[in-house]
Amino acid sequence: MPFLHEPKSREPLWKEWNFLAQKKGIRHTIYSVDGNEYTGEWLDNLKHGKGTFRWKDTNKVYDGDWKKGKRSGFGTLTRADGKGGFTKEYSGGWKNDMKHGYGTEFYSETEYYEGEWYAGKRSGWGRMYYADGTIYEGEWYDDQRSGQGMLRLTTENRYEGSWKEDKKNGSGKFYYLDSGQVFEGVWKHDVPKCGTMRDFGRDYAPEPTPYPIPEIKLANPDEVIQQAEEGFLQDQE
Repeated sequence: MPFLHEPKSREPLWKEWNFLAQKKGIRHTIYSVDGNEYTGEWLDNLKHGKGTFRWKDTNKVYDGDWKKGKRSGFGTLTRADGKGGFTKEYSGGWKNDMKHGYGTEFYSETEYYEGEWYAGKRSGWGRMYYADGTIYEGEWYDDQRSGQGMLRLTTENRYEGSWKEDKKNGSGKFYYLDSGQVFEGVWKHDVPKCGTMRDFGRDYAPEPTPYPIPEIKLANPDEVIQQAEEGFLQDQE
């Protein structure tokens, strides 16, 4: 008795054609209707893997990792410098098309931030180099200095202490190394409200004050200062 072979089942042709038409693997440059272009890897019609994307309207270029159509992983964003070349704007981590993780943002030739990012904003630990030469190193939240941090001025004078809403808020110390003094107390919106000033390295300061700071004659100076500082700290909570 002859054996009968059942014909193999096949998917409809439209499914096969759709599968073949999908962008997957490495492709040459793909141009969109708005003039943007992408060269790199694809998966299920989405940019996925390594690739380079160029925006026509801004002339910016992203080169790095992609995941399901979005910048995710490590990548570098550059912009045209108007001289035929490109200037680096950001290099570091990405997630869901936003800066995320550790990375460096270049605002200008003399101003940049290196540190942690969360959902496109400076959050976590980071160091900011400002155009005027000052440097902030410490904690950030929601793109503002927040938490504990140190601000160092071009004179080497520096503030170490608490920050909130991008300003000195809370307990902190300001070292006047040029004159050999240190102020320790409570700050509110960048203004020192109460505290003590004392000599600090006065013998080695480049421009010391003519006379040392006199000794405090209060019976309980520490208690007086503590009560005043606690009052200001409670107002900020």
